[in-house]
Amino acid sequence: MPQIPEKIHELTVGQLAARSGAAVSALHFYETKGLISSRRTAGNQRRYHRDTLRRVAFVRAAQRVGIPLATIREALAELPEERTPTREDWARLSAAWRAELDERIKQLNRLRDHLTDCIGCGCLSLATCVLSNPDDAFGERGSGSRLLVEKRAGEKRADEQRAGEQREEEKAAGCC
Repeated sequence: MPQIPEKIHELTVGQLAARSGAAVSALHFYETKGLISSRRTAGNQRRYHRDTLRRVAFVRAAQRVGIPLATIREALAELPEERTPTREDWARLSAAWRAELDERIKQLNRLRDHLTDCIGCGCLSLATCVLSNPDDAFGERGSGSRLLVEKRAGEKRADEQRAGEQREEEKAAGCC
């Protein structure tokens, strides 16, 4: 990793990329999303303050644990301008993100535990498929992609009788 002399207070995008491990395109993306900032030289080149290294490390660490960029941006916006995130900042923010991560972990564990059920089926239309329809409130009433109007008992019997008659007619006609 290239060392940057202490007397240099601004970094080029290439130096920042080399020191942070982030691609130049990622740094440009972070800048468009408001996660980091730069100033432009007279030649229109980006220059990043040294503290941007810590901001990039903060962003990448938060991304690694699954925090969305919008949430990271909100967290960085809480910090005073030109101040790098400290250990205390990370502890405070990570505590706030913990509940969100715990919920995601529970969801992923639930999906993992039910994964083999759906692989065996292949069509993701099991009566209790938690992958294709995880919040299925009507799953106990039967499978299907749409909610059917429940028929009154008399209508249901009449439908069953008509279906039986139709099967008998088809058998008599030698259809099936």
